[in-house]
Amino acid sequence: MLLLWAIVTATQLKAQNADQFNPVPKLKHKFIIVAHRGDHTYYPENTIEAYAQAIKDKADYIEIDLRTTSDGKLVSMHDASVNRMTGGKGLMKDLTFNEVENLKVHPKNATDTAAYHVPSFEEILKLCRNKIHIYIDFKEADATATLNMLKQFHMEKQVLVYINKPSQFIDWRKTDPQMPLMVSLPDSVKSTEQLRLFLKQYHLDVLDGSYNEYDAQMVAFATAIGLPVWPDAQGPQEGQPVWDKAIEKGLKGLQTDNPPALAKYLKQKGLR
Repeated sequence: MLLLWAIVTATQLKAQNADQFNPVPKLKHKFIIVAHRGDHTYYPENTIEAYAQAIKDKADYIEIDLRTTSDGKLVSMHDASVNRMTGGKGLMKDLTFNEVENLKVHPKNATDTAAYHVPSFEEILKLCRNKIHIYIDFKEADATATLNMLKQFHMEKQVLVYINKPSQFIDWRKTDPQMPLMVSLPDSVKSTEQLRLFLKQYHLDVLDGSYNEYDAQMVAFATAIGLPVWPDAQGPQEGQPVWDKAIEKGLKGLQTDNPPALAKYLKQKGLR
């Protein structure tokens, strides 16, 4: 009964707000795979090699973490500092691009002697254009600078942007009102009714968060109003039991730490 109510209410909301959501880039698969920091099962996270491998895996998106150097260059690294991933020290925002460019990213194991580096946004766009979509985790960057770079490569329709704080949301809505923006569910949203109220208050285009935060009713509601829900599956427990639960809830996309294994699983399920 609750599921039926969710679908009916969602259909009514869609009729009232048919143009509410900015469309995500055109999809190729029934179930969307977002490669978290690229495919770092083989290569260090957020490196060109990890992104190139995700393309080979036929993932739908690579997730990149976008930051800015002290001289305004856009680069990809998850952490605010370079300490964990490289042989250097310091905050990304305090280092010049030349300093960052000369850092060596740690390989995943001691037997790997390849030289890895921190990629620039420009380098990532050159690699990905017309091959894979990009999910930008907007850590510390400027929306105008980011959009200008996307336009330079004619890729503004091949990305979506994950928002980490309210100021970024405001900045992007002013800079490019058509850019699809993604957010995680706030802790206060734990039911279909709370989700409905949340969406009524904010103009969002894609939902993230943990797959555990959603139940089947919430997913059905979002699906009925045309709102994609592609939450996180990555973590120590990720594998077939997690993916089974996600599919049972009606989810049609996941962010993963193991894109090739998820692609193989989905193919076996007839979803790829």
